[in-house]
Amino acid sequence: MNRHVAWIVLICLLLGAAGTFQSRLKHQMYDFEVYRVAGVRAAAGESLYRVEDGHWQFKYFPAFALAIAPVSQLPPMTARAVWLALSVVLLVILVSWSASLLPGRRHSALFVAGFASLALGKFFIRELGLGQSNILMAVLVLSAVASWRAKREGAAGVLLAAATIVKPYAVLFLPYLLLRRGARGAAAYLGVVAAALLLPALRYGWSGNAALLRDWYTTVTQSTAPNLAGQDNTSIAGMFAAWFGVGPLASWLALALVLVLLAACTRAFLKARGATQAEYLDAALLLFLIPLVSPQGWDYVLLVSTPAVMLLIDRIDEMARPIQWLAVACMAIAGLTIWDVMGREPYRLFMMSRVVSICALVELALVLRLRDRGCA
Repeated sequence: MNRHVAWIVLICLLLGAAGTFQSRLKHQMYDFEVYRVAGVRAAAGESLYRVEDGHWQFKYFPAFALAIAPVSQLPPMTARAVWLALSVVLLVILVSWSASLLPGRRHSALFVAGFASLALGKFFIRELGLGQSNILMAVLVLSAVASWRAKREGAAGVLLAAATIVKPYAVLFLPYLLLRRGARGAAAYLGVVAAALLLPALRYGWSGNAALLRDWYTTVTQSTAPNLAGQDNTSIAGMFAAWFGVGPLASWLALALVLVLLAACTRAFLKARGATQAEYLDAALLLFLIPLVSPQGWDYVLLVSTPAVMLLIDRIDEMARPIQWLAVACMAIAGLTIWDVMGREPYRLFMMSRVVSICALVELALVLRLRDRGCA
């Protein structure tokens, strides 16, 4: 976006966020509270993964708790305010960079950013309200895209490793690095991740760090199944669990569809060999896969599809009229349906139908279609 417009938007969002924080969010931001408590525990060398935390268990790498520890030392209200302000800044960066990095843009940055923000706005708001870190992860991925453009493969690998430390499901980028970007980026990625896995040993000792990693794995694997049937789970696993119940049938169907999507994306990556600036669509596909492939892909995680949605909006004129209407309908159904308007029970039934998951899958298919047609 135009730099002046971006600054105006940032100032307006910060003012709005300050007012919202003062009236509502200072006692909420539940996911940030999980981070903050983990940071306090990490600073004190205490256990991070505790069954008694219930739904609000910490599910990230121990290194992330150490990274958040400095913020966690602030008074709770101050820490939340700082995190909210940082998240708003990162949101502006996410939208601005998604537009500015878009290759061969057909429309103005303001046009694609505006309509993408309309389609994804409810996810942005939910992310900020919870105090989540998906925006940070997406910005790190876009930073890697910019590094690829500058021929800095090692830097891109480091940035993607940082994204994985923030959100472990960004590990999806490792096979891509190996397949498309070469050894330097993959080596940098693996080196940083390995260092992050070992770093907590400085605080906990070798055996303590090993215990933390075991507890992390146990927490993630044991907390997955109970979340599949939740109304806000838009993952492929959650979609089949809602339709067929949590069990072997849903698991096998989910695995089959995930493998199909991974194969389709791999084909798209290989099809782009030799193409200029192909990394934008590649990264957009992998980001879009994250909330669909991760069993704990909550609806607001769809905000990481911002680059893909912008790409669809920018190339909308190059689609046949029925495809245009399909794309617009999917973005509208996924992004403009809110419980404040629909009512709590109709919204619950709507979400349990997993229509949002279907819309996301259609949008992903349309992005893949752009690569097939040589439009990106």
